[in-house]
Amino acid sequence: MLTGEMKKILEASRSIGWVMEPEAKQIFSLAGLDVPRFRWAKDKGEVTQFAEEIGYPLVAKVVSPKVIHKSDIKGVVVGIETQQELIEVYQRFSQVESFAGMLIEERVPGIEVIVGAKMDYQFGLIILLGMGGTSAEIYRDVSLRMAPLSPIDIASMVKCLKAHELLEGYRGSDAIHLGQLVKTIQVFSALVMDLKGEIESIDLNPVMCSSARCVVADARIMLRG
Repeated sequence: MLTGEMKKILEASRSIGWVMEPEAKQIFSLAGLDVPRFRWAKDKGEVTQFAEEIGYPLVAKVVSPKVIHKSDIKGVVVGIETQQELIEVYQRFSQVESFAGMLIEERVPGIEVIVGAKMDYQFGLIILLGMGGTSAEIYRDVSLRMAPLSPIDIASMVKCLKAHELLEGYRGSDAIHLGQLVKTIQVFSALVMDLKGEIESIDLNPVMCSSARCVVADARIMLRG
């Protein structure tokens, strides 16, 4: 069920047609999904303050209602080690059109997975699972199911991926925590069912999956109409 805070975020985002990442992550956190420790810094003072609270190394991302695809403008910097480097990134980001601040978050290790949902006006809500990151559109290693999903559905989606062996531990590498991945997709499925009248699509890309966690590292919610 959508909380009052979730509804408030959605309503405030209607004017731009999508939910910016800090607010999308707030929705996902309220729903019970695992997100990195993050803060939305809106000036240089907050940048340094929040960096000390979270701890280096950090990930920094530009926040702007005009920037849906951050990678297109090099709006994501990973592995920031020092305050000086962080300030330099902030200064570059501040030149972006309609700059609304910088998202600062912990760096989370793991295998990149994409989890998404799209409203299909013939079939209803479709949920996607695939190998994620910037290469997701190249490899297109995905499986699809109609929402809502059961644990059996999710296990089948994992097995349908060509790269499922990477998730299960390949040639001595650590397997991801498949239970956490199943839980993540179950929570996501329930959330998108609650949101089905509000959204066109949702992308969680990447979800960083390790032997301990599955963490929503990046997220975008496109609103309906």
